[in-house]
Amino acid sequence: MKGFLLQPTYRVRSGVPVVQLFGRSEEGPAFVVEDDRFRPYFFVRDEPAATAALKAEPGVRVEPSELRDLAGAAVLRLECALPGDVPQLRERLGARGVRPLEADVRFPHRYLIDRGLRAGLEIDGAAQMDGGLARFRNPTLRPADVRPALRVLSLDLETSPDASRLYSAALAGCGVEEVLLLSARPVGGAHVFADERALARALLERLRELDPDVIVGWNVVDFDLRVLERRVRALGLPPELGRAPGETRFVQDPGFQRQSRAEIPGRVVLDGVGLARESLRLVDYRLETVARAVLGRGKKIDQDAPDAAAEIARLFREDPEALVAYNLEDARLVLDILEREGLLALAVERSALSGMPLDRVSASVASFDRLYLPELRRRGRVAPSVDRERADAGAEVVGGALLEPTPGFFRRVAVFDFKSLYPSLIRTFQLDPLAHAEAAGAEPDAVIVAPNGARFAREGAILPGVIDAFLASREAAKRRGDPHADAALKIMMNAFFGVLGTPACRFFDPAVANAITSFGQQTLRWTRDAFEAAGNRVLYGDTDSVFVQLHRDAPDEAEALRAAVEAEVSARIEREYAASSKLSLELELVFDRFFLPRVRGGRGGSKKRYAGWVGDADAGRLVVVGLESVRRDWPAVARRLQQGLLERVFQDREAELMPFVSELVARVRAGELDPELVYAKRIRKGAVERYTDAVPPHVQAARKAGRTAGGVIRYVITETGPEPAPPRRPLPPGIDRRHYVERVLRPVADAILLELGSSFDEAIGEATQLPLL
Repeated sequence: MKGFLLQPTYRVRSGVPVVQLFGRSEEGPAFVVEDDRFRPYFFVRDEPAATAALKAEPGVRVEPSELRDLAGAAVLRLECALPGDVPQLRERLGARGVRPLEADVRFPHRYLIDRGLRAGLEIDGAAQMDGGLARFRNPTLRPADVRPALRVLSLDLETSPDASRLYSAALAGCGVEEVLLLSARPVGGAHVFADERALARALLERLRELDPDVIVGWNVVDFDLRVLERRVRALGLPPELGRAPGETRFVQDPGFQRQSRAEIPGRVVLDGVGLARESLRLVDYRLETVARAVLGRGKKIDQDAPDAAAEIARLFREDPEALVAYNLEDARLVLDILEREGLLALAVERSALSGMPLDRVSASVASFDRLYLPELRRRGRVAPSVDRERADAGAEVVGGALLEPTPGFFRRVAVFDFKSLYPSLIRTFQLDPLAHAEAAGAEPDAVIVAPNGARFAREGAILPGVIDAFLASREAAKRRGDPHADAALKIMMNAFFGVLGTPACRFFDPAVANAITSFGQQTLRWTRDAFEAAGNRVLYGDTDSVFVQLHRDAPDEAEALRAAVEAEVSARIEREYAASSKLSLELELVFDRFFLPRVRGGRGGSKKRYAGWVGDADAGRLVVVGLESVRRDWPAVARRLQQGLLERVFQDREAELMPFVSELVARVRAGELDPELVYAKRIRKGAVERYTDAVPPHVQAARKAGRTAGGVIRYVITETGPEPAPPRRPLPPGIDRRHYVERVLRPVADAILLELGSSFDEAIGEATQLPLL
């Protein structure tokens, strides 16, 4: 049988750890592989301190190993009886000055890594059918390329305002669309239940009958599943939703986002909010906002209306048919968003590529381990454990190069971009943790020395080969028209530098991370030198891109220039490093007109901010990067002003600039554009409580709205300060329109007008200071 792995876990039975691999087979049935032959283990260096410390650990099996650590030292293999023994032993040895190796790899992932397995499995063994589950005991497993048809179920609950009572539950997917409703009378479109306990019991039974591989929803982890778990317990029912005994376990991943996950035995839970936030750029990630943007339709009622929870309670009492329609549409919306944007398909490809479960494909450090550790083992090496003290302390990792921008308006500007710069540098210069370790003591001609002084062996690196395989797979994905595989491969390759520059990675070394960025900085400078040697002015450069002014309107000029510069940079790499360049310089686009703004209040150019016009004046398009009109935390009126000015400049309609600004300011002052004055800013978790002295406007508005954490707060500036402005509700009175003229319109307009010899004051007819003679 071939299958796709959904959840690697384990259980302890009669004192023996049993690896459990739940998944969906290619042929159809769900399966679980159980293996009780594997034991948890890790390594330590074979040295006197370890030998002495291990004498106090009689329950540990100690064996010599043919493997070596990254420094080439011999190691001992320590085997424990249970996975839970590993952390305790690791801590005891650490307290005695012994540094464990690979002692933090989770037990089921260790099992998969040792066998070179990712998400696709070929299972060789006899299966026993247990209901709808094919159960394998101690089979032989091999890697396989599998994309099964997963059973996906969308779950959405409606509750009382305080979530102390279930009103209804909608299920969409797995071939059904249905609503289970608490009601004393029949309601069209719903299965009704006279009491909450009967409703909850029917929902649990229905989940088991439908047997989804993946449960999805919007905020499904922190609301629907947590509420369901609490209510089921309160009603005296067993809180089990999985394919095997065991309750739902709620965990919160480390990191900036602190994403919540729910672990259900044998199933995967994917929250639509997290999937959308990774792939879509929107002002916020409420279901209503995302559905409108992606599908062109939204929820059946407005949850941002005054007392949305009270409105749901009213529907429950007075119009249950409307509640049923609303509930079911919410469940449908989630499925339709995932399908339209291919978000689940993308997660499947990332899982197949990295071996991480579907709900953890964004865990880039763990994904890197799943790729790198098997290759390291094939080379007879053992990796370190994560250095927690180093992870807490952080370290200096430099960023990409920035070439100082030249502010102003320009014609005929080409943007050249290095394709996958950091992966290409890794391939060119053998930038890799193992190659860095192997360089110690190597002959000078056997190493490459990076600009930051880090040394890398010319032979034996792992990452270049991994990237080569990814590139070949990506080209194959493009040929067969598979955008999800293409995107997954791109995400993985581009994550390598970020992982190596993260202290939480076991292979983190500032020398390695900074070798990548220092080569990147050098490459950008060499590229600038090559363009300028060809007689072209470089206006700006950022990490992997350069903005170059062309000489003439010849269609082949940019391409000829690209080829010449790429050849010169490659030749320089060959001359100075005796390495074959893997760099590919591409012509991204040519701007007919181009604008680089100044730093506000200064004379120098502003970095990572520009605008340009692609195509001819009449039928072209405006491109804006980093400016106020594309920033989510600026009011819409800024976009109206900035894009209007830029379009007029780029289309040679400069005579219209001053009247346009004057009219816009007049409309703001008259209150005609009040709906475009709303700010929208995300509230980070803990932000509302953290500020005690200087409190930002969005936090002030959040406090007035009763918001404590998460989400986006919409607010306006009034004459008495920031006030919340929820969608589709009347704006607060007393809007301070002078604030918007002076703090929003003036800086946006002057950034453009001053470059053209005029000003905001001139446009609105206010006196300006005469220049000194």
